[in-house]
Amino acid sequence: MDIADLQQRLRAFAQARDWQPYLTPKNLAMAMVVEAAELVEIFQWKTAEESQALDEATRSHLGEEIADVLLYLLQIADRSGVDVAQAVERKLLLNAQKYPTAP
Repeated sequence: MDIADLQQRLRAFAQARDWQPYLTPKNLAMAMVVEAAELVEIFQWKTAEESQALDEATRSHLGEEIADVLLYLLQIADRSGVDVAQAVERKLLLNAQKYPTAP
């Protein structure tokens, strides 16, 4: 997955529809939370076992919601000047320091 390419495609998509004024980090974060809630709704009332054995239609729906959340995250990063790859690498390093492996 080429993050920079995806961000460019998202910018072009928004520009073609004159959506740029509305795509502020605040608005994008709010929209992402709505999409995350839709993702969570898929698992609502399922047991742990049921959540791991989704049928094909539900798995397809899950993929759409995951994509929505990811696309909003990429737009938030793009419009906020955050390098996603660099932020992920830094966070993985911080997590490794915070949660070292057992001896």
